[in-house]
Amino acid sequence: MTEFGISFAPALPWAAIAALALLALGGVIAAAFGRLSGWWLRLAAYALLVLALAGPELQREDREGLTNVAFLVVDRSASTELEDREAEIEAARERLQTAIPVLSTERDPLELVTVEVESGKGTRDRGTELLTALEEASAHVAPGQIAGAVLLTDGQVHDAERLKSFPGPVHTLIAGEKDAFDLRLRLDSAPGFGIVGETVAFRITAEGLGNVPEDIGPRLPVEISIDGASPRLMALELDRTGEFEIPIKHGGPTIVDIQLATHADELTSRNNRVIATVNGVRDRLRVLLVSGEPHPGGRTWRDLLKADPAVELVHFTILRPPAKHDGTPVSELSLIAFPTHELFVEKIDSFDLIIFDRYRYRGVLSPAYLQNITNYVREGGAVLVSAGPSFSGAQSLAQTPLADILPALPSIEVIERPFRPEITELGRRHPVTAGLAGASSGENGAPGWGRWMRQVDVQPRSGNTVMSGADELPLLILDRVDEGRVALLASDHSWLWSRGFDGGGPQADLLRRVAHWLMKEPELEEEALFARADGDRLLIERRSLEDDAPGPLRATPPSGGEALVLDYEEIAPGRFQALLEDAEEGLWRLEDQSAEAVAAIGPPSPVEFANPLASTEPLAPLVKATGGAANWLADGVPDLRLVAEGRRASGRGWIGLTARDAHRVTGISLTPLLPAWLAALLISLLLLGAWLRESR
Repeated sequence: MTEFGISFAPALPWAAIAALALLALGGVIAAAFGRLSGWWLRLAAYALLVLALAGPELQREDREGLTNVAFLVVDRSASTELEDREAEIEAARERLQTAIPVLSTERDPLELVTVEVESGKGTRDRGTELLTALEEASAHVAPGQIAGAVLLTDGQVHDAERLKSFPGPVHTLIAGEKDAFDLRLRLDSAPGFGIVGETVAFRITAEGLGNVPEDIGPRLPVEISIDGASPRLMALELDRTGEFEIPIKHGGPTIVDIQLATHADELTSRNNRVIATVNGVRDRLRVLLVSGEPHPGGRTWRDLLKADPAVELVHFTILRPPAKHDGTPVSELSLIAFPTHELFVEKIDSFDLIIFDRYRYRGVLSPAYLQNITNYVREGGAVLVSAGPSFSGAQSLAQTPLADILPALPSIEVIERPFRPEITELGRRHPVTAGLAGASSGENGAPGWGRWMRQVDVQPRSGNTVMSGADELPLLILDRVDEGRVALLASDHSWLWSRGFDGGGPQADLLRRVAHWLMKEPELEEEALFARADGDRLLIERRSLEDDAPGPLRATPPSGGEALVLDYEEIAPGRFQALLEDAEEGLWRLEDQSAEAVAAIGPPSPVEFANPLASTEPLAPLVKATGGAANWLADGVPDLRLVAEGRRASGRGWIGLTARDAHRVTGISLTPLLPAWLAALLISLLLLGAWLRESR
C-alpha cells in the first residue's frame, strides 16, 4: 500500500521565514498604495520566494498494514457456576470465536485473543480480577491495533477501578438472571483477640439481595458453633444488625462458626456462613508463691516470675513459724500478718497458679486451707510443688489434705549427692520437655546439663514422669487431677542452673514450660490435634505420648460429604503429621481416636460470593467511557460487526469492533516540488516583469 502527502524541509527557521513574509507583504502593500502597476507581480515573486524557503516536498510512503486485535475475556470464576451462567458463557464464547474469522478481511485483518480468568483461592482471595487480566493481555499490543474487547461475565468483578479507559470499545455480555435473589450473612464486627475467662461480642447482619420473596420471615434462624461444638440458635431480623457474645475458655485460637439458614430459592449458601478466629490471651497471670523458708533458690523463683511482665506475683516467705518464741521484740517483727483467710478462702480462685517452694507444714496453713487448695485444683486450678528435704519428713505436704492430688508420695530417703537431670523416654515426647536446649549434647547422648546436688526419693502413683534424676528416680512428674493440674519437682536445686553451676541448664525455659502447661496453654498439650491452612493445603499435626500414631485421621469436608481418611507420619518423638492437598474452602472437621479439631481453608464466604447477583453495574463506567454496550445473554448473543473508526460501536442487536488504520512504514521517498533553480528562475522573471511594467 502506497500513500502520498506533502512535507516541508525549510531552509531557514520558521520564525525567520515568517518575518521575511511579513516584510515582503509590507513592501507589496506599500507598492499597491503607491499605485505601482507591478505590485501584483511583486506579490507573486515574494510568495514564490517564501514557498521556496519552506522547501515543499512530495512524500511517498510504502506502508504495511497491521492486524486489528480484539480481546475476548471469559469469566471462569466460581460465581459463574451458579444458575446456567457457565453454559451461557460457553455458548457465547463459541459464537464469537466463530464470528471473528468472518469479519477479518485482507484490508482489515482481525485477530482474536482469548483470555480466561479464574477467581483467586485460599489466602489470595481477591475475587474476579477481570480487568487486570484484560490490562495485562493488552499491554503486549500497540494501542493503535486494539479494535476493542468483549467481556463474557456475570458482571461481578472486583477490580472495576483498575481500568478507567481503553483504546477500543469494551462490551459486556452478562450471564445470569436479571431478577434473582440471595441471602447474605455479613460480619460487621469481630474481635481479633479476647481475654481468657471473659466474653467477646460479635455483630452480624442478615441481608437480602435482589428480588427478595415475600415469604422470607421477619426473623431468620442462625446457628453459632464454637470450636466445632454443638451449635446454639439465635434469631436475626432481615436487614437488621444483631449482637451476641461468646466466652473465651482457653488460650490460643477459638473458632466461631456462624451459619444463616438457607432459603430454597436463593442463589447460593456460600455467603450464608462466616467463620471468625478469636485468639485467647491471658490478661495477667496471677501467681501465688509460698516459700517455706529462705534459701538461695527463693530469689531465683522470684526473679524468674517477675521477669515476665504478664505475671502478677504474690510472694510470701515464712520466716518464723507461729509457735516459735525466741524473745524477738515485737517492733522488729513484720506488722503485716500472713493473710491466709483472704488468700486461701476468699481469693483462691483468682490465682492461675500456686507454687509451694520448700514448704514445711508447721501450722501456718491449717488443714482447712490446704483442703481448699485441693478443691481449687479439682475445679481447674494448678499447683506446682518444688520439694525440699522437708517433703520426706513428718512436716511434708504429703501428710496434709494436699496428698490427695499429689502425683507421688515421698519415702524417707533424701539423696544428697551430685546427679545430672535427664529427660525420660516419655519426656522426649512430652511438649514440656521435648526439645529442651542441650538435652542431647552430653557424652553418649546424655544431657549436657549441670549437676544438681539433692533429690527427694518419691514413689509415683499417677501422672507422667518426664524427667529423672539420681539412679533414674522420678524428678519431674506432671499430672491431671479432675479439671486441674499438678506438677511435682522432687528437688529444690533447679536454681543451680540459673547460676551457671557446672555449665548450668535451661532452668528458665523448663519452669516456664511447666507453668504454662499447668495453666493449660494449647501449644503444650500432650494429646492435641492442630491444623493450619497453607494456601489450599491443610497441614495437620498430632501430638501424643503413645509410641504409635493415633490414627487413622478422618477429615470431614465443609460440604458435608464423605470423610477423607488420612494416615499420620511421624516427624519427631510424639509428633505426627498429615497433609491434605487441594482442600475445599470452608470449615474442615478433623478427628481420630482420641482428639478432634476444626480448621478453616480460605474464607468460608469468599469475595466471589459477597454479592453473587448478575449485574451490569460494576462494569458500567468502563463501558460508557469506551463507547461500548452492555447486553444480557438471556436476550441472546448480539451480532458482531467491524465498524470504521469514529463510528458508533453498538446498536440494536449488535456490537462492533473498530477497524483501526494501523500500519508500519516500510519506505519513504521525497521529491522537491520547487527546486531551487526553478524557484530562482521564476522569481527573476516575475521581478523583471514588475520592473518593465512600472518603468513605462
